Amino acid sequence: MKKKFLIPLLALTVLVTATSYRNDYFEIAKQVEIFTTMFKELNMNYVDETNPAELMDHAIKSMLEDLDPYTRFMNEQDVESFRINNNGEYSGIGAMVRSYNDKLLIIEPYEGYPADKAGLKAGDEIIQIGDISVSDFKDDATELLKGAKNSSVEVTYLRQGKTMTTMVDREEIEVDAVPFYRMADENTGYIVLSRFNRKAASQTREALEDLKSKGARQLILDLRGNPGGLLSEAIEICNLFVEEGELIVSTRSKVKKFNQEFKTRKRPVDTQIPLAILIDDKSASASEIVSGALQDLDRAVVVGSRSFGKGLVQRPIKLTYGTQLKVTISRYYTPSGRCIQSMDYWNRDEQGNAVSKKSFREYKTRNGRTVYDNGGVTPDVTIEELQQNALTQALNNNLVIFDFATDFYYRHPNLDTNNFSLSDEVYTSFKSFVKDQGFDYETRAEQVLHNQLDQEEIALLGNEVETEYQQLLNSISKSKINALDTQKERIKKDIEDELITRYTYREGLYNYYLDHDQTIMQARGVLNDTERYQSILQ
Repeated sequence: MKKKFLIPLLALTVLVTATSYRNDYFEIAKQVEIFTTMFKELNMNYVDETNPAELMDHAIKSMLEDLDPYTRFMNEQDVESFRINNNGEYSGIGAMVRSYNDKLLIIEPYEGYPADKAGLKAGDEIIQIGDISVSDFKDDATELLKGAKNSSVEVTYLRQGKTMTTMVDREEIEVDAVPFYRMADENTGYIVLSRFNRKAASQTREALEDLKSKGARQLILDLRGNPGGLLSEAIEICNLFVEEGELIVSTRSKVKKFNQEFKTRKRPVDTQIPLAILIDDKSASASEIVSGALQDLDRAVVVGSRSFGKGLVQRPIKLTYGTQLKVTISRYYTPSGRCIQSMDYWNRDEQGNAVSKKSFREYKTRNGRTVYDNGGVTPDVTIEELQQNALTQALNNNLVIFDFATDFYYRHPNLDTNNFSLSDEVYTSFKSFVKDQGFDYETRAEQVLHNQLDQEEIALLGNEVETEYQQLLNSISKSKINALDTQKERIKKDIEDELITRYTYREGLYNYYLDHDQTIMQARGVLNDTERYQSILQ
């Protein structure tokens, strides 16, 4: 079989020499042949029946894990989900559904859509879809909820320990990029941009023009929680506020054709309206292009907490049988030259974990302000108490706040959310809930201790060191419990957001924000103070 590669290899060697282009075709061909042979023999000779498709899917995804988390293999279902996410349209039940700890949970039913009409609530655990048990379904069970428009599916679920059943009629679901906008006060327009799908720029433009017609003389663009999406939409949204021909983002790669500059190409809507952009630790990718570019161009004041730090560009490459490889092809850079990427996946620590970028190189905005290449977009006005940390991330990732809100909702079904504020009494009950759940998380200090010293090494150092080591771990453990008090303001906000959404849906949460959200209050304060606004940008 190797002889088949001999002649092409000789020709390839000449080509590589002529172009100085590094190529590993022979090594790739060799490894593919080894893998193909091994895969064939494994499936033919293994003692039990194997599932070739399942084995291959796992093998490919495991191989890509050593790269970055955005380079991934997409099977046919993944490709369809990717298409839906970009287009913003699909046929289904209209709810955010998540797999967690072998459970399929309703995270949020969208108001007025099939799941909501059928009575499904956040916190419901779906155990059967049609005649298929979720526990027996090895693939992504959320796919079972999608289907043809006007088709129906019976859903069996658990709610507060009770098994219930409902029939859900599927509909065409339109995922708006701008789920909410309105006048925050007589002068200030407020737009929530929740994703960068193909509707993002057009819906933002419509919202901006409508708000201006209603008297908006200044604007807040809320990108908090926006995970990103299409680069083209990010550029068009920047174009609403800056002149044609402005550099918004550039990409750099080892492959020359991926080295590109992206500039605005249309007439703007308004280049003068005072603008505040809100970001947080969940604002990523395209959100960081918009906030970073308009910050570099001194076109907007950025308010909130440091953004996620995803400065890597992916491109989907079509493979056979409807599959795709979404591969990282380049890094993107804001107009000042900053790379927003925060994690270094190519220089890992001794345990193989990606490390935070340590660069603090200075760059200059158009007006000469100093910005830093230290991962993510740093706001011009930082809300310190709203910064995420290991505790708050663990509480959210492990659905502790979500589960508390579910319990609270059914114990207080008629809560008046007008001027709602989480009381100290409720927060005390939350702390008790956390302890009763046996919640725990690993701090960075614990990670360092566990990674640097294993039990065998500690035993070799003697009883005194072992005692001190254990005392240090116990001290850290106690401080983690106390952190529920030191991080109270941030945690209270997350609980309030979850509860308001339960009672009044997403639109109710955004209306609540206009009078209660600290980041919006800060942004309005900056916009209303012309001297302060100008001093920040100068």
